[in-house]
Amino acid sequence: MDLQKIKEVADQKGKLIKDLIESTGIKKGTLFNYMKGKTPITLEAFLKISNVLEVTPFELLEKVQNIKLDTTASQLLQNIESKRNTNTINPHNVNVMMIPLINQYAYAGYLNSFTDTTYIEDLPKMPYLADREYKGNYVFFEVKGDSMDNESYESYLESDLILCREVRQDFWSSKLHINKWDFVIVHKTEGILLKRISNHNVEQGILTLHSLNNYYNDFEVHLKDVAKIFNVVDVRRHRNRR
Repeated sequence: MDLQKIKEVADQKGKLIKDLIESTGIKKGTLFNYMKGKTPITLEAFLKISNVLEVTPFELLEKVQNIKLDTTASQLLQNIESKRNTNTINPHNVNVMMIPLINQYAYAGYLNSFTDTTYIEDLPKMPYLADREYKGNYVFFEVKGDSMDNESYESYLESDLILCREVRQDFWSSKLHINKWDFVIVHKTEGILLKRISNHNVEQGILTLHSLNNYYNDFEVHLKDVAKIFNVVDVRRHRNRR
């Protein structure tokens, strides 16, 4: 979350940060770690903050991140707030993860600065509601191009947001789970590639990358030329698109 924007909302409501601490029971260090994105905030804590600030949870998310929530996230928060669906949703077990977003225009900057911690921290962030605290490094990429669009339910459309989990480099020497996941490959010269891996030659360290769109041919990349690999774990799509 953006600390300054939380403070702006608090100021509008005549509240101080110390009021949040006292009224929510959240420790000062924990609250500041939430706001700085160092610790994933639980939905229980987020609901407490929104209650003290007298705004709905989805309104608060929109204000602190300057975004519009997707339908699923909005409905989940509405259900919890109105105490509907309590048999299937436990706010104590739901985390609001704030995930760095790399849009199409940030591709080049990410390729040059993906090892820069400050650069990653300064990227805009998107909320993701999770039923537990997920381990590992996550990032949202905005889909660019039509190479993974074959007009089927498997397609990724331009401007889709795909949630990706980094595959640690020490796992690259073992067979990747190519039948379970699609992948984002951060290639040192070819850029950011959303692909399906049709073959992983472990001995030679070569990946064969496949596009769902038949217009694009398969091609091989060597792992020595790859900077990062991510599993695609979720997709966000605007409602007015197929």
